[in-house]
Amino acid sequence: MTRNIRRYRWGRWLVFLVALEIITLSINFFYAPIDIAAGGTTGIAILVEAVWHVERPLTVLICNLAMIGLAWIFLERKVVKNITLGSLLLPVFMQLTPSFQVTDNELLAVIIGGGLMGFGVSLLYRINASSGGTTVPPMILKKYFYLDSSLTLMFIDLLVIFMNIFVAGPNAFFLAAFSQVITALVMRYSEAGFDLKYQVQILSNNLLDEIKETLLKDNSSLTLYDVVGGYSQTQKQQILLIVDRQDYGHLIAKIHEIDPEAFIVTSNVTKVHGGKWGL
Repeated sequence: MTRNIRRYRWGRWLVFLVALEIITLSINFFYAPIDIAAGGTTGIAILVEAVWHVERPLTVLICNLAMIGLAWIFLERKVVKNITLGSLLLPVFMQLTPSFQVTDNELLAVIIGGGLMGFGVSLLYRINASSGGTTVPPMILKKYFYLDSSLTLMFIDLLVIFMNIFVAGPNAFFLAAFSQVITALVMRYSEAGFDLKYQVQILSNNLLDEIKETLLKDNSSLTLYDVVGGYSQTQKQQILLIVDRQDYGHLIAKIHEIDPEAFIVTSNVTKVHGGKWGL
């Protein structure tokens, strides 16, 4: 899907604009009306508006221009190009989109706002785009000081979230922190999807052929690997296959019916492409 979006320029532009509007909706409908700053330049803008009554789009524009300047000085031109358009368009979207309180329930507001924010950002990641902002300093720190960019970005966002205490009180701080959890979860599942699968590796000393024949009746494909026992140094074979979560329990039961001593290793798989799994 991502490959097809990148192949067609109009599709990439459509996703880019939709993602920016989704991020804007999370700010203008859910975060800003209750003065919750959940990180990033938009969070800084919410805090500035609450204290000094400066319009949010203007603050975001100023912050983003400063970040573009830092990227121009310290980072590659490719990075500058990647962040510039989103950095300039986001405050425009914020200015053009109406801002009002959708719900009086603050907890519900940060849940919906965090979900929208996570989905919008994940759409930008899908097309290798960015809205700039506070993602720039972590990239600079990584380039010159080899600091993990995800950790430094989290630190910056936590600093913005912490400032809620001084502007709107401890309740706003906890709501902002909770919204970050929601955003992270939505981003994770937007990237990986909800249809998680299991990768199963099976070893059996004497009954591997029987296990293989049984599994092939229900599975259209599996893979055999030649392996060597670390202790015995004997040649063996290992079965590797992918199964849906709902089929996992039945699979394990069938294997144990044949060989109760079979050695089975299971790991989560978030994406499977090709073969019967399609996209």
